[in-house]
Amino acid sequence: MTDMNLLHALSDDNAFAARHNGPNDAQQAKMLQTIGADSIDKLIEETVPASIRLKEAMKLDQPQSEADMLSALKTVARKNVINRSFIGQGYYNTLTPNVILRNVLENPGWYTAYTPYQPEISQGRLESLLNYQQMIMDLTGMELANASLLDEATAAAEAMTLCQRASKSKSKAFFISTDLHPQTIDVVVTRAEYIGIEIIRGKAEELDNHEVFGALVQYPGTTGAIADLTEIIEKAHARKTLVAVASDLLALTILKAPGEMGADVVIGSAQRFGVPMGFGGPHAGFMATKDQHKRTMPGRVIGVSKDAKGNQALRMAMQTREQHIRREKATSNICTAQALLANMAAFYALYHGPEGLRKIGRRVHHLTAILAAGLRNAGLELVNDTFFDTVTINSGKQTDAIYKKALAAGINLRKYSDKLGVSLDETTKVTDVEELLEIFTGQALKATAFTDDIAADEFAAIPQSCRRTSEFLTHPVFNQYHSETQMMRYMKKLENKDYSLTHGMIPLGSCTMKLNAAAEMIPVTWPEFGGLHPFAPADQTQGYQELASKLSEMLCEITGYDAFSLQPNSGAQGEYAGLIAIQRYHAANGDSHRNVCLIPSSAHGTNPASAAMVSMKVVVVGCDANGNIDVEDLKAKIEKHRDNLSCIMITYPSTHGVYEEAVREVCELVHAAGGQVYLDGANMNAQVGLTNPGFIGSDVSHLNLHKTFCIPHGGGGPGMGPIGVKSHLAPFLPGHVESVKATEGAQYAVSAAELGSASILPISYAYIAMMGSEGLTQATKLAILNANYVMERLRDHYPVLYRGTHGRIAHECIIDIRPLKEASGISEEDVAKRLMDYGFHAPTMSFPVAGTLMIEPTESEDLTELDRFCDAMIAIRQEIARVQSGEWTLEDNPLVNAPHTQVDLMDAEWTHAYSRELACYPSAHSKGAKYWPTVNRVDNVFGDRNLVCSCPGIENYIED
Repeated sequence: MTDMNLLHALSDDNAFAARHNGPNDAQQAKMLQTIGADSIDKLIEETVPASIRLKEAMKLDQPQSEADMLSALKTVARKNVINRSFIGQGYYNTLTPNVILRNVLENPGWYTAYTPYQPEISQGRLESLLNYQQMIMDLTGMELANASLLDEATAAAEAMTLCQRASKSKSKAFFISTDLHPQTIDVVVTRAEYIGIEIIRGKAEELDNHEVFGALVQYPGTTGAIADLTEIIEKAHARKTLVAVASDLLALTILKAPGEMGADVVIGSAQRFGVPMGFGGPHAGFMATKDQHKRTMPGRVIGVSKDAKGNQALRMAMQTREQHIRREKATSNICTAQALLANMAAFYALYHGPEGLRKIGRRVHHLTAILAAGLRNAGLELVNDTFFDTVTINSGKQTDAIYKKALAAGINLRKYSDKLGVSLDETTKVTDVEELLEIFTGQALKATAFTDDIAADEFAAIPQSCRRTSEFLTHPVFNQYHSETQMMRYMKKLENKDYSLTHGMIPLGSCTMKLNAAAEMIPVTWPEFGGLHPFAPADQTQGYQELASKLSEMLCEITGYDAFSLQPNSGAQGEYAGLIAIQRYHAANGDSHRNVCLIPSSAHGTNPASAAMVSMKVVVVGCDANGNIDVEDLKAKIEKHRDNLSCIMITYPSTHGVYEEAVREVCELVHAAGGQVYLDGANMNAQVGLTNPGFIGSDVSHLNLHKTFCIPHGGGGPGMGPIGVKSHLAPFLPGHVESVKATEGAQYAVSAAELGSASILPISYAYIAMMGSEGLTQATKLAILNANYVMERLRDHYPVLYRGTHGRIAHECIIDIRPLKEASGISEEDVAKRLMDYGFHAPTMSFPVAGTLMIEPTESEDLTELDRFCDAMIAIRQEIARVQSGEWTLEDNPLVNAPHTQVDLMDAEWTHAYSRELACYPSAHSKGAKYWPTVNRVDNVFGDRNLVCSCPGIENYIED
């Protein structure tokens, strides 16, 4: 061996791929033998159609070791300049309590969990999200809150559509106050344009002059003003106008709640409750409303129910409103939200408690009052006499000079054409206020010169009618965890109730629950990424711009697209943005009448819901017996709608888990009729390195960075859904009102910040940088190998619904429980719940076919874990056989009674026809490493009939 070859052999540059990918060489050989494939490349030949297989490897940089990647990324991060930010505009510095940072944000027990669709193994984060809802309800003075939305601006757009659904007005117009944050206006205007809503702008007090179905006002306003909205809302209600209020949680600790003023909806961001600015995200947007609007509120809602033993249990309530059930008739296309960040905000409120929060609010307000007094004392004119944390100064011709003086001192202010804005926050010190006064006045003014006068009338800058008198966060949960010891133990108690990737495989089909490596997660908490305001001057954000540029280049190479927008902060937002790009492209070509969207019957529910958000007419295309798009039905639908065809939305591989042979023909047929092809990137984990959307013939796709590219699911968010496009659609990618580089033709935004949830982009960058072309391609191959191995082991026990031409599947498989249910009465839900007793999270239930389970193991699981899962599924099949034979009755067997808890094990009396050991320790592995569900099977019907979405006990609310 030459010296160079030896050096290469001893290098650790390729080590990460072996850490990320589960099966080693020996395990791969055994699996290939089981499935009857000579090699992994032979398996790929039998699985991926030759017509779409790439002929060359992806051109990506050589893989980096973990240490080298972190060093290189640190160099990029240091190009960001972290000035002291007083910009405000919805984003504020905050102090993340270290106990929350270490035990939640940096803890895989919290960030690797999935959305709590299986409540029996999700009671911890469900409790925390219920706390979040209670926090939002209390501070806003509303009756109901959801468990988070994507950001404040998105929440505002959702508030507009809620008002439209709920209003009795016949108007098609919506009023927005000019004192809203500009980025909020941007996103609302975009949403309105595509659903035919006319936007009317004006001052809040002018609302009564307009006939509108709804209105959005801000309290406090973006310039800082505080106004009592009671009369404005009363007059609006008299005209059948619903009023949504954008507000600030910290302000509401000392300001009267919007609900007490009559607001119908209250929205905002929970960012300043302990979540770093992160150059725009991720942050939990919040929404609260009146009980009468509960069925039309978007997003997930956590509710109280009971389990099979009658004990209190939590679950996601009212799911029939959501896209996975109602499709194009859903209240919203939202799927992934911001659960992890909502939990952080809830823990922040718990840790500080109501008194602690109010103290922070008072301190911020007091310092702002000192600043205002000093500015006035020096003869400067303030735009508003009222304020909470923000003052806007009429700086006139001095604007540029003062702004530059602040920059030279390492301070960022908010700049208008002839005004300057200053927003204080939790981190502001007295010395900061004195420095700001010196910058504005040129005088060395001391805070102590003003503090006594202000203390004599602490809230003089808040109108008497706007001062909060009502209590908030009175529930015991917000009043007992104030020491770090208590807080640490409470968070650990909740974490212990939940199943995450730290316990075992989460084989959810269409969800790609792969490893979220520690090295990928580390940069997220670097202050160079977390401490930057999204509207900081461009010369301070060079690190983020470089990161975004590099990541976009990587994604273009991986997908075969020409350009990317990283703005959408979920897959559903990516779909929405991609469809807008298509519609703008058609409009630019004089084809604005093209509004028909073809969607296969197997599509994910977000597809039709997103199409509805841009007023497309959804036309469903059938699938054949093998799960493929029915090409003849497609031709007929194209011919029928040829003149109005906008696009087709397809998923590849299909949601049925197969690589469709005719995918190129599908693209060509649509293009020939003048349509565009939207390829949903949810299953990109089965494409990377083997094929890509651009090569297949697609025009636009979103990528779920929280699936294929390792951003963790966080128990229901954050996610990222950037969109890639071919060059002809590039001019129509999203823009932003605060953009550093505006794209011609891109006059719309879909997220509050230009790069969406920017601070989690380093995760995907790190994954790609450490894997390299070969590692990424191998990951795809192993995802396919693992899925085919699981399918091969299970197919003699369960019918496999769809397979490709050579009997292979892609990266996931669907097993059919319907014949077993017909023969035994045991349902797919029974199988899913019984898996919990064996120590597993259930696969995806009843999607894309009712009565089935869809299994996606991902490349990160090794043979030992796959065998453990398969053994459990086979054992469950044997249990079904015992029901089928009559040995166990349908009413009393370990499947219908699953899951079993520790309480069941310790019951004084055991009356079941099966043993305690079989109930609770059904496998050898479960005896050595048992995961315990903390409640028995949750009663879904009871939870929706007796809807309780707040912390108090259910016994107070049960209807007769």
